[in-house]
Amino acid sequence: MTTREVLQFGGVRALMIANGVLFTGVALQAAALGLQAYSITHREADLGWIGLCEFLPAALLVLVTGTVADRFDRKKIALVAIAGEVLCAIALLIYATSSPTKVWPLFVIAFFYGVARAFLAPATRPMPAMVAPEGGIPRVIAMYSATWTGATILGPALSGLLYAWHPAIAYGASTVLIVVAGVLIAGLHFVRRPDRPAQGDRPTFRSAMEGLVFVRRTPILLAAIGLDLFAVLFGGAVALLPAIAEDRLGVGKVAYGFLRAAPGVGAAAMAVFLAFKPLRRHIGRGLLLAVFVFGLATVLLGLTHSYLVAFVALMILAGADMVSVYIRGSLVPLVTPDEKRGRVMAVENVFIGASNELGAFESGIVAQSIGTPATVIGGGIATIVIVGVWWWGFPSLRDVDQFEDLGH
Repeated sequence: MTTREVLQFGGVRALMIANGVLFTGVALQAAALGLQAYSITHREADLGWIGLCEFLPAALLVLVTGTVADRFDRKKIALVAIAGEVLCAIALLIYATSSPTKVWPLFVIAFFYGVARAFLAPATRPMPAMVAPEGGIPRVIAMYSATWTGATILGPALSGLLYAWHPAIAYGASTVLIVVAGVLIAGLHFVRRPDRPAQGDRPTFRSAMEGLVFVRRTPILLAAIGLDLFAVLFGGAVALLPAIAEDRLGVGKVAYGFLRAAPGVGAAAMAVFLAFKPLRRHIGRGLLLAVFVFGLATVLLGLTHSYLVAFVALMILAGADMVSVYIRGSLVPLVTPDEKRGRVMAVENVFIGASNELGAFESGIVAQSIGTPATVIGGGIATIVIVGVWWWGFPSLRDVDQFEDLGH
């Protein structure tokens, strides 16, 4: 199916709009939170601690969140999680009006935001497959990724402008956007739903573990998720952008906002390209090449003192990452039975989505010890080495040719 044909389905359009609004609010809030934490203490480690606080809930709750997403109405779960995100956004707004001098309250709020997101991710990540017409999943995944990347342009750009006015204005805008997204998601209609457990079939530890077991027993899934895990773990340069912008590039809050939007520009351009020209052949090698380019661009970002070069490096970095997201985002639902997708998505959220925050923690702590440039460069080199290991160690991933070969 063509992208135009897929967009004729109302559920697809509604999901794209809802998530575009949600992602914009979340990206706006994330950019403001990092800037506020660094403005209070000027310590790279505090950027890392925020990442750790957001990561821990997803890791601690992985057996719960995936099971909940598979056993109950995913829309209702998403709405409850969004309500939690709204409360966290309001808490940030209130704290920003108090002329804060302590950073620890931001850690507390970030932790509870992580709890909400831990439930939201496995509930919403399967939704593209739930609204996609037959044969349209790769196209819908590409468009879903495009809405996210568009939001990573608009959200951070707005964040820099609004934060320069007042931090509370930035948090207020993110609150409104997240509320609107919740209203839109409440109105979604799905063309397919997972089969519900039989009456009397109670959740067990074994059923909760099925997501982990399925990933471990599926070599292609294990390889794809593991590759991105190490890439985002070592390539956590974006988390250090407040320090890079101020200390290395010497720019202010507005320029920081646009720099934070640079990854969105590169990723959006790539997402639009993939939506109209999706990858059809050499899928596995394409994934490995994309992560290799990601590592090279990360090294370039660590080496430069130029705002323009840093902007371009971030665009390239995110464009390569978008190829990885597109391939993995299409691969996971194609090889995972629908009744297990919530649990598998919860596992993926920990190893990929939440590990962005773990990567931020690693980068922040290391940068505090050896400096930001060495941390960014070393992370890029480590990512390149990982690609080499995966190329030789996981032929089942490297040799994947077409998505059609992966249907379960």
